[in-house]
Amino acid sequence: MAAKSIISRPVYGTLSPQPGKHHLFIADAEGALAISDMAGRAPAGFFDGAEIDFIPGPGGKHIAALEALKPAQFHQAPSFASLLPRLKQTLANAHMGLRLYLAGTEGLIGQAMQVALEAGIDHTSIQTEHRGSLARRMQCVHCKGITENVTTQPATCAHCGLLLLVRDHYSRRVAAFQGVCINAEDRSEIPPMEEIFR
Repeated sequence: MAAKSIISRPVYGTLSPQPGKHHLFIADAEGALAISDMAGRAPAGFFDGAEIDFIPGPGGKHIAALEALKPAQFHQAPSFASLLPRLKQTLANAHMGLRLYLAGTEGLIGQAMQVALEAGIDHTSIQTEHRGSLARRMQCVHCKGITENVTTQPATCAHCGLLLLVRDHYSRRVAAFQGVCINAEDRSEIPPMEEIFR
């Protein structure tokens, strides 16, 4: 867990059913478990006005569990990029009082939060719960490229190839942790990579 002094670090809660008629759930992989757990605390008929957009990942686990909740709409997408047009359209057409629930990896939560805030969704209408991998979405501060699913410290930028220290500083603007060159003074100094964000 990151030090409490890093104020940019996102803080996640636990999904809980909120009053309202319109509920939008965005989840990936293990995020489905957060929705299923919340469903056990939800009143009867809660999912009648709900939409679940799910990125199952390899193996397609948890699809049946989410479909069993009988949401008004259920959609699957292979990636966040493929879900993005639908999410933008849904948020553009959203009614006042929409409740947004984001569950899963930090990459999904951060990107979906960014889109929701850009669409004018009030942050108090958004709940988040982290489930699954601790892999990070990282932005190289040197080339501005984004590298997905970073699990090592340090990590190599997928765009410029620099060896980066993955900082705990999180940019909400780009929905990514910041990576800074770890060996800028002497490129021959290459610290060992450790897998720490699993």
